[in-house]
Amino acid sequence: MENVKDITVTATKADERKPNLDEDWFAEADAFIGTKLVRRGRPKAEKVKRAVSLRLDEEVIDWFKQGGPGWQTRMNDALRKAARV
Repeated sequence: MENVKDITVTATKADERKPNLDEDWFAEADAFIGTKLVRRGRPKAEKVKRAVSLRLDEEVIDWFKQGGPGWQTRMNDALRKAARV
């Protein structure tokens, strides 16, 4: 589906700027209850994680990344095990 910016740039007539209000458009549209925006996506986790800046040896990071996606979760699990928490 073209996004609105693409439609506006390539449109030459006013009618061409109207979005096609099909099921795909509504699936991506913002939803409101009254004036409150309904958040989409992943629900909040019970255990909130905190972003940190951490310097690690390149070999350590590479080792975890070798396992593919989820390497940060595996690293977190290894740290939890080492900390016995």
